[in-house]
Amino acid sequence: MTTLYRPREGRILAGVCAGLGRRFDVSPNLFRLIAILFLFLPGSSILAYAILWVLMPDEEKVRRPQTPPPPAGPHSAA
Repeated sequence: MTTLYRPREGRILAGVCAGLGRRFDVSPNLFRLIAILFLFLPGSSILAYAILWVLMPDEEKVRRPQTPPPPAGPHSAA
């Protein structure tokens, strides 16, 4: 399993279903089908999708390269 994020590739709307598919190693189409089926049920499936959209980080934020700390200067305490 990988971390949960919205990938840049494979998105249709916001990348929520693609991110869930990658996270659980399942086809994103399965999550898309489930999302469409939940639209026909009473409840707040659109709200749940919107909440996941906001809470799931974008791939660029997750895969940002780590910058090394600045080198210690001559006046730094060691």
